[in-house]
Amino acid sequence: MQIKTNIIFKSIATTILVAMLFSCVNNRDKINDFIADKNLPISVTKNISLIHTDSGRMKSKMITKLLNDFSNRTKNPYQEFPKGIQLITFEKNGDSTTVTANYARTYKNTEVSELKGNVVVINNKKNMKLLTEQLFWDQKENYFFSNKKTILISGKDTLVGTDGFDANADLTNANMMNNKGKLELIEP
Repeated sequence: MQIKTNIIFKSIATTILVAMLFSCVNNRDKINDFIADKNLPISVTKNISLIHTDSGRMKSKMITKLLNDFSNRTKNPYQEFPKGIQLITFEKNGDSTTVTANYARTYKNTEVSELKGNVVVINNKKNMKLLTEQLFWDQKENYFFSNKKTILISGKDTLVGTDGFDANADLTNANMMNNKGKLELIEP
C-alpha cells in the first residue's frame, strides 16, 4: 500500500510540475497583443546609421538617435523617429537630396512619411532648399506635399507658399499654394 501511495503522489507531483511548465510558455500573439494594447513599440533602437545599397550602389543613408518600431500594429503599422531624422538619397546622375526633421513617422502600409519640426529639404545639385514645419512624403510616388507655410529657396529666388506646396522629391515641378516671393529677373 505504501508503494502505491508513493507512485500516486509522484504521478500527481509530476503532472502538476508539467502543467506549471507548460502554463509558463508565452504565446507570441498574446505578447504582441499586450504590447499593442499598452501602446508599446515592439523594438527600440538607438543611434542608427543605416546605409541602403542596390547592386553595389549607395541609394540612401539614414541617421537617427532613436527609432521606435510599431510594426506590430494590425491596422496601421509604423516606425517613429521621436528624436529626429536625417535622410540622404543618392541618384544615379550624382544628384543627392538631404531631408532633416525634428520628428518623423513612416507608415508601412501606405508608404507615406510625416516629418515635423524644422523640416529642411536640400537638393544639393540644383542648389534648392525647402523649409517648413510639416511635410508629407509619398515614397511610392516620390512626392512631397504640405498644407503648412513653405519656403522654397532656389539660388537668389525665394518663393513662399502660405498654404503649402507639392513637388517631386528632388524639389522640381514645385507648386506653391497661395504664393508670394522675391525673384531676380535678368533682362536679355
